[in-house]
Amino acid sequence: MSLPAASSSSSRRAGTPLRQLALELFGIIVLKVVLLMLIWWLLFAPQPRPDNSPEAIARLLAPTPPPPPPERHP
Repeated sequence: MSLPAASSSSSRRAGTPLRQLALELFGIIVLKVVLLMLIWWLLFAPQPRPDNSPEAIARLLAPTPPPPPPERHP
């Protein structure tokens, strides 16, 4: 009777390091994602957004007026 109990406890011990490794890897992945999100928020989120209103687009796409002709001195 003691033989099955010993084999079941040894199988639980064998699964523990694998479970601990899986938890550590999951924790590392979560920490990396959080770190990347923090870097993104600190460096890229504060950048000003371009003005994409229709007036701004029309102003940017409008042709530039021709330069005035040079004045001639007689």
